[in-house]
Amino acid sequence: MTSIPSTLAEIIEEFNAVPDPEKLQLLLEFSRQLPALPERYDGHEEEMEQVVECQTPLFLAVEVAPEAPHKTEIFFSAPAEAPTTRGFASVFSEGLDGATADEILAVPDDIANALGLAKAITPLRLRGMTAMLGRLKRNIRTQLEAA
Repeated sequence: MTSIPSTLAEIIEEFNAVPDPEKLQLLLEFSRQLPALPERYDGHEEEMEQVVECQTPLFLAVEVAPEAPHKTEIFFSAPAEAPTTRGFASVFSEGLDGATADEILAVPDDIANALGLAKAITPLRLRGMTAMLGRLKRNIRTQLEAA
């Protein structure tokens, strides 16, 4: 997994260390760890991008440092009553926040498979996770092109 940032690789290892029936429980544990939004976004989700592919309202923002190596800050807003979505967001927040733009762009799009979630989560929810990563990458590319 050379194309995956080390923190995300550790999370993948954590998921792969538990049996399939326990993966959903681990994802729910991650959902409780999603960081609160910083003041500049808290209550201002309209300034964030909605991931419409998700079944529940999920908003994200990515801030890319203008200078190389283009470190990133990633922020998510997801309702407490959507623990699966919050879990996905928390995995990305913990695993990718602070990574460089190039590191995030190199993450395989099928990250849900790497986490071993295909048997624990419905295909519709897995598509939402894939969409989150796609939106992160698109936002990063847009910011890099503008820099």
